[in-house]
Amino acid sequence: MLKLLFLLFVIAPLTELYLLIKVGSGIGGLTTIALCLLTAAIGGLIIRWQGIATLIDAQKCMARGEIPADHGFHGILLAVAGLLLFLPGFITDTAGFLLLIPALRQLIIHRLLPIRPMHTQQDTTIIEAEVIHHEHHIR
Repeated sequence: MLKLLFLLFVIAPLTELYLLIKVGSGIGGLTTIALCLLTAAIGGLIIRWQGIATLIDAQKCMARGEIPADHGFHGILLAVAGLLLFLPGFITDTAGFLLLIPALRQLIIHRLLPIRPMHTQQDTTIIEAEVIHHEHHIR
């Protein structure tokens, strides 16, 4: 766990910085900044579109009496993608854009959190009954 935190908070930012400097020296500093802003803007639009589509699909599932657990995980991964896309850097942008691929999100969800089928309202049988309670008094 400590190695993962070290990787996230030290190695990843240094790698991003190195790559930004290399790209900036090749295409220019302002062009590199513009490219970072462009990827954030495009990613934000795609996330908004996919987030709305995921919400609508979840509402359709609930209308059919199904539990939209899968959709909640898609929403979480879309939020992570948004965070990655708004962080400056090409590595985080690449990871963020990869999370915008629905099939990849589905694969991640089923690898990390295997979802078992849940019973829906359509699978239940309702039996109406009346409970009669008799009290016996001993004198």
